[in-house]
Amino acid sequence: MSPKKSVSKVVLAYSGGLDTSCIVPWLVENYQCEVVCFCANLGQEEELSGLEAKALASGASKLYIEDLREEFITDYIYPTMMAGAIYEREYLLGTSFARPLIAKKMVEIAELEGADAVAHGATGKGNDQVRFELTVMALNPKLKIIAPWREWSIRSREDALKYAAAHNVPVTATLKSIYSRDRNLWHLSHEGGGLEDPWNEPKEEMFQLTVNPKQAPDEAEYVEIHFEQGVPKRINGVAMGPISLIAKLNEIGGKHGVGRTDIVENRLVGMKSRGVYETPGGTILYRAHEWLEQICLDKQSLQYKQMIGLKYAELVYNGQWFTPLRRALDAFVAVTQEHVTGDVRLQLYKGSITLVGRKSPFSLYREDYATFGEEDVYNQKDAEGFIKLFGLPMKVAAMLGIEGSGRGKGAGPDYSAFKRD
Repeated sequence: MSPKKSVSKVVLAYSGGLDTSCIVPWLVENYQCEVVCFCANLGQEEELSGLEAKALASGASKLYIEDLREEFITDYIYPTMMAGAIYEREYLLGTSFARPLIAKKMVEIAELEGADAVAHGATGKGNDQVRFELTVMALNPKLKIIAPWREWSIRSREDALKYAAAHNVPVTATLKSIYSRDRNLWHLSHEGGGLEDPWNEPKEEMFQLTVNPKQAPDEAEYVEIHFEQGVPKRINGVAMGPISLIAKLNEIGGKHGVGRTDIVENRLVGMKSRGVYETPGGTILYRAHEWLEQICLDKQSLQYKQMIGLKYAELVYNGQWFTPLRRALDAFVAVTQEHVTGDVRLQLYKGSITLVGRKSPFSLYREDYATFGEEDVYNQKDAEGFIKLFGLPMKVAAMLGIEGSGRGKGAGPDYSAFKRD
């Protein structure tokens, strides 16, 4: 078969899953090019075992594996968490912010290898194709982008399994276990299979990071998290690095069934899709951080930051990580986090997270200011003038209404016009 385009070397974002395993021989066969595979270690753990042998057996010339876990946490997870970014009320963006990091490293390897193209295994119906390609466009627009799912004749996971078998590519996916999953140290996502019908309850055996809340321990567990300028640093008084901290919270949260989310989300490409996510440690961090901000941020900053969180989530979800706006939002968030230092104590019990205590040296909550006692800071008599000024526009509007009709807004309806003679 003649090559589709003039491509000599391609760097493929490779996971070793069904789709990317098929892409290696497909690229060799259809583009007659060298294929260099790149796998980012983002905490998928056992999925990395035997990956190099598998890539080489599939036709790749080499495989790069880079441990990006700490960079993933400090440069992508923490900024998103501190921004309070949550997509459509539920999704903590575990897959979304992983893609720009993977694509960034893929571009670096392409430049190192002298490759003229990059490829990814995202489908033509999902969000990941946008996230990968926008990143490549932002960092090196000279690279060609190959998206096999938009070119080949494979249209289902069943087709992919047949293709893999025909090309002697070993895969772990089967027709019996057909879920499409994405795992990293932040979360585990599940799509496809029986989940495509939103009426179907997720099967319990599908979950891997969290226990069923009904089977969680009957005794609650207390967890204390210490933050410094918005960044979590200690759990129960023990200092931890980013990787150990996330792993510990995943362990604790998973044990208590915390962090399960079932969402029908609006994809960027225009369709809705159902995803079930497990984010035990991330859910704990988001809630703890929010509760600490309540005592550390002033009213205006907190309320404006809520709006920022919505926009930040949209940018991350849509693959617009490497944009001036995202960097500008990071600058705003950084200022808000200057005094978000303190401790949050939580109670975990059968899928729930309950706040039981928080403190900060920068807390704006002062018990002596909030009590009803008389003191120098707040004089209750001052409230009278404040209320009059605060309600002045409402008062003026009401007075104008009374002058026009002679009736106040609180009066009952006038039915006199409907009286019969």
